[in-house]
Amino acid sequence: MKAIFTSLILATMVFAETGRSPVISSERTRNLRGLDYAPMLFEYHRQTVDDGRHFFIYPRRDTTFQKDFYKNHGNAMAFFESDSASSHKFAIAVSPILGIDYKSSSALGDTIWPAIDGGLFIRGFADSLDFDLDARIYSEGHAAKKPKSYDHEVFDVQSKDRGDGGIDYVSFARYRAHLALNYAWARLQLARDVLHWGPGYYNNLSLNQFALPYNMLSLDLTFGPLRIYSVYADLRVNSWSYSKDNLNDRNLYAHRYELALKNVTFGISELQILYNENKPWLFVPVAPLFIEKGNYSERVNNGALAVDFNVQLFKLARVYGEFFLDDMESPYAVYQNRYSNNRWAAMLGFQVAHDMEVNGKLLQLGTIAEIARVEPYTYCHYDTAQAQMAHLGLPLGNPNGPNSLAIDWTLYSRLFWNHSASIFFGLHNKWLWKGIDRGSDINDPYKTVRKKFTDKAPLQYTIAPSVNYSGYHASYELELILGEIKAIFVRTTLFW
Repeated sequence: MKAIFTSLILATMVFAETGRSPVISSERTRNLRGLDYAPMLFEYHRQTVDDGRHFFIYPRRDTTFQKDFYKNHGNAMAFFESDSASSHKFAIAVSPILGIDYKSSSALGDTIWPAIDGGLFIRGFADSLDFDLDARIYSEGHAAKKPKSYDHEVFDVQSKDRGDGGIDYVSFARYRAHLALNYAWARLQLARDVLHWGPGYYNNLSLNQFALPYNMLSLDLTFGPLRIYSVYADLRVNSWSYSKDNLNDRNLYAHRYELALKNVTFGISELQILYNENKPWLFVPVAPLFIEKGNYSERVNNGALAVDFNVQLFKLARVYGEFFLDDMESPYAVYQNRYSNNRWAAMLGFQVAHDMEVNGKLLQLGTIAEIARVEPYTYCHYDTAQAQMAHLGLPLGNPNGPNSLAIDWTLYSRLFWNHSASIFFGLHNKWLWKGIDRGSDINDPYKTVRKKFTDKAPLQYTIAPSVNYSGYHASYELELILGEIKAIFVRTTLFW
């Protein structure tokens, strides 16, 4: 153990330079981590303390990307830009990135060490086009005889006969990318990323940042306080790459409409999952999916509708909530809430945030708390491995899945030591009741039965302290999980 921490401390002495993406993207908690720690948490912090309209659609264009490009990327390993006399304005920056991890988790029953990832972060623009690519190769040593994927995506096990029954290493590759064309009020984008819609941080119900990344095409339209976002995404049916289920198509079409007034935002999200029946017309943002759903075979499509709100209070706090409707027998039946015909979810949250100055240094303080209830069979469908609202076996929406009740509460702070270095402290508490009856797994086939919401479900409590130092050249982070699940995560990231 001493050698592990010695290696990580020595690694932080290597220096590099930070860079930015053309989009404000979802959290990367499992892989492709950069120097910034919990960037989406502080995006929501900003939405709590800042003036202006508040939109809750991610990934979202960073409008300062081109304007501040040289300032933020000029010292990259490779940097090119157009001549001042050129009729076309363009620039590109290329940076190597290296990460060293130590991961141990009781949930996986595994210790992963050494874990090394390395690759390139490429970003730039040409006139109205902007792009980025973060691509890395991973190599991990595992203590478990049958290792599981830490990030739940596909990997390859490289092994040979050994007396202790272990393996040599696991290797895989990961990437996220954005390529977008911008025109005043419109943005057309091809991307590999995760959609995060709504004002919640942990428990958004329709599309959540803690899903696994997928390939997508999106259209983002902004008309003053009104924002319309349409997306098509290609989903995978099964997390096992050799599964024949993946020979079938599962496609997502989704629209989001937001109205952002002075300190209040209202949002509507609608989703439709199609199985082996792709309908490109559904990408059109004025086509109401909750009506179009009735035009296709019920057995191979799955639809949902969500409404949400966010209220900012005195640039100090915000209150927000979301209601998600998968299906209902009748409005009165939802009130009775007896049978699985009524599949819905609800979330309520509260965030307090404040920026202050301490000895000339910026200190950000905040707390965020959410409670989310997801009824049995929500996100499920009639048959296993068909039109579930899932990708690679995990929900697109609330990460706790159907038949769950969760409370998340986090205290956090970030101190900017100077213009290029910050220190983060966080404490995340989670109370989770996850049902054990049928309708608790997203792959359970839907049946009309009497519901048992979290009946006899055990309480799973975890507390997770975390600390991070992020500098102009490198970052170091430590996360612990204590309680029903025990885990440790240590990482150093180097960037040039």
